[in-house]
Amino acid sequence: MRRNVLIDAPSNLGLRPPAPGAVPGCYKLAGALREQGLLRRLGAQEGGVVVPPRYGLGEWREGDGDFHAAALAQYSVRLARRIQGHVRNGDFPVVLGGDCSILLGSVLALRRLGRYGVAYLDGHSDFRHPGNTEVSGPIGAAAGEGVAQITGRGQPDLTDIEGLRPYVRDEDVSLLGIRDADTDQAELARLAISCTNVGEIRRRGPETVARAALGHLQNSPLDGFWIHLDADVLDPSVMPAVDSPDPDGLSTGELRALLGPLAASPRCVGIDVAIYDPDRDPDGSGAVLLADLLEGVFAQP
Repeated sequence: MRRNVLIDAPSNLGLRPPAPGAVPGCYKLAGALREQGLLRRLGAQEGGVVVPPRYGLGEWREGDGDFHAAALAQYSVRLARRIQGHVRNGDFPVVLGGDCSILLGSVLALRRLGRYGVAYLDGHSDFRHPGNTEVSGPIGAAAGEGVAQITGRGQPDLTDIEGLRPYVRDEDVSLLGIRDADTDQAELARLAISCTNVGEIRRRGPETVARAALGHLQNSPLDGFWIHLDADVLDPSVMPAVDSPDPDGLSTGELRALLGPLAASPRCVGIDVAIYDPDRDPDGSGAVLLADLLEGVFAQP
């Protein structure tokens, strides 16, 4: 049986400041979930902390590309080294963010090992890149560029670390749970990047969608796949403690039904969890929800 390993990646380098002079609170995600006893509840081994560089925009201005780019590249290499060793040993990393830019470290680790896919569970397509900024808005925050960056779109210091662009091929991504109104869906369809929005998940049923995603991610060219879970895939009625709490997201039950089959696959090699912000959650209910969800689908005896 594979061994769960809990790794903290408390980086907030990919998010814009919530207010002038403030820093995004999602770096507290790992600590909040650990306070819920997640290590014990997952039956996990301790994987330690990959400490991120300091948050600070310095002299960065709009038009300068992604802020924190050098720090993000450095951090991604360090995080990849930690994850790579565990995946190579047959362990199952559970990586606690942080913002969505921690995925760069995960996919860099996997790219070094072979060809892997990504099940990208997120309320947004995260496909902002220099080729579509008129529609998606200016680049700058790597956390909003995740799918674009892992498929090789964006500035080379983040998308081509170690000359390994793309970390994930377009056809090896399965994007699940974006809002129906997401404006990037037409571009994703043209590129054959699999994308299933909330409305379609409800029409077809989350279990059916999960099985279809598995059919896509378990095909023979792939050595396995990784799960990226952004807490904002959930509706704000159950998870308001995120930086972009857009309406019409998934219910907790729908997300659990999606995650369950993905987590049970022997081809799934790990997961990262991102964006939950304890600073926006004074009663801690979001941490309880996420810890219960992760225990329900990833716990080992």
